[in-house]
Amino acid sequence: MLRDIVRILKKLPLDLGQYELRYTTKGKIIAFDLVEEGDGKRALDVGCRDGYWAERLKAKGYDVAAIDIEPQYRDGLRVDANGTLPFKDNEFDLIWCSEVIEHLSDPASTIAEFKRVLKPTGWMVMTTPNQSFWMFRLIEAVGVSMQRIENETHTCFFTYPDIENLVGKCDFYGFFPYLFLKLRISKAAPLLSPTIVWRHSNDKDRQAPSAEA
Repeated sequence: MLRDIVRILKKLPLDLGQYELRYTTKGKIIAFDLVEEGDGKRALDVGCRDGYWAERLKAKGYDVAAIDIEPQYRDGLRVDANGTLPFKDNEFDLIWCSEVIEHLSDPASTIAEFKRVLKPTGWMVMTTPNQSFWMFRLIEAVGVSMQRIENETHTCFFTYPDIENLVGKCDFYGFFPYLFLKLRISKAAPLLSPTIVWRHSNDKDRQAPSAEA
């Protein structure tokens, strides 16, 4: 019953998560806007599933390797992101990983693998649910766990500080989910955004390009 209610809420203009909105949720739109043009660069799409984002990355000019534990994409490779990735060091200019990290058994190990296969000048662009989102905190306060209202395969739950501790210095974003026209936000994102959006460079001194809302 609770999951049915959540599914109904996700069809409203609150933009609370995935399921029916998995291609149009503002969090993913913001994340994709952070992706630079490819111009022949190489990208790794982690958790490609049906290949929607792999095709979007190809349209941006990337040569894409798409992986998933259960790929439904014709060009997808069957790879478990919990293990060692079957790629060389410094192979990719971009790692796209949206709504995947919360499913992993050892996110720190996977992030280390991402950094291994990413070029020193490469970017990770990622998203995950925000555990510190005020509505999630309110639901937990009345005794309902995140395991009950989120996808049953979620094994990890993150806040913005959790991601910074896990990944390192990042450009963080989120969105204001309560309007028909969603707004990208930054400073208030840890409280107001249901989704954590971040971009991380392997080059600690590299200046991030500006991201339009």
